[in-house]
Amino acid sequence: MQPQPPFAHPNLIFDLGAVIINLDFGRTARLFSALSGLDFADLYAHHQQLPFFDEFEVGRLPPEGFRAALRQALGVPHAPDAQLDEYWNALLLDIPAERIALLKRLGQTRRLFLLSNTNAIHKTAFDQIMWQQHQMPTIDSLFERAYYSHLVQDRKPNPSIFTRVLTENGLKPEETLFIDDTIRHVEGARRVGLPAYHLVAPQTVTELFA
Repeated sequence: MQPQPPFAHPNLIFDLGAVIINLDFGRTARLFSALSGLDFADLYAHHQQLPFFDEFEVGRLPPEGFRAALRQALGVPHAPDAQLDEYWNALLLDIPAERIALLKRLGQTRRLFLLSNTNAIHKTAFDQIMWQQHQMPTIDSLFERAYYSHLVQDRKPNPSIFTRVLTENGLKPEETLFIDDTIRHVEGARRVGLPAYHLVAPQTVTELFA
């Protein structure tokens, strides 16, 4: 059952993509499709992807290995690193100021955590977005602790990653709400007894706590 606001949970775990930072997967798909002549959606989608994308997301493949695998999958052996990174990061859009303000406000009375499936190239890019848009070197300072899949080598919806966040921070599941835009991740959290809210566009996280 979907929990409904107002939320009284003293602990909040936020997803990053499409919850805090806006995303457009179509931008990356269109750029790589034009570069290769292939349908990039056949290789990579938000919910399913080729194995090397998964390996990159849990830190078992370094950026240079990811780029090599991407060149091979797309059939573009001479594509430069900078171009591949630019196209890969094209899906990352803006971080609205009202969401930063929301996290600052919630952080005054709640314990906040970040749990994101991401990778080294995207992490560098959204740190740059934070600096350009909000003059903050990273979003991590808005949370008590941030968990990035490529750094902790685990990812949603694995039960182990939710259990890790709860255990390492002494959180009781019933006092903790997880917010994510992907239903698989929401269901993964619920399997370990963690209340979870499925944030579906056009609803935003700011509206959720209004």
